[in-house]
Amino acid sequence: MLNYAILCFAAAAVGGLILAASVLRGRLAPWALSLVHAVMGALGLVLTFATVFQGAAFPVRIGFVVLIVAALGGFYLASFHLRGRVGPKPVVVIHALAAVTGVAILAGVSLGLV
Repeated sequence: MLNYAILCFAAAAVGGLILAASVLRGRLAPWALSLVHAVMGALGLVLTFATVFQGAAFPVRIGFVVLIVAALGGFYLASFHLRGRVGPKPVVVIHALAAVTGVAILAGVSLGLV
């Protein structure tokens, strides 16, 4: 299940790169892509939660918490998008760094590196 979560996060990351590029240029990101990004991220979180619920190793729990922080940043950015405003660039960077960190932890567990 963890591998499927990582795939969902990878798909979300592809969209996230496009979204971040828009925001960092000062443009409003495409709404449909924002929704796909959010759905894939949420699906990844649900799959990770299911893995944690089944008694996953401690690093998976840490990765899950880091990804929750990333999700909260995503909700904050979405609140700007809903108002038709471009989100703050520092929050975009923090959101991305948290997401990459969380997925890296999960990938490390999946590959047996952690």
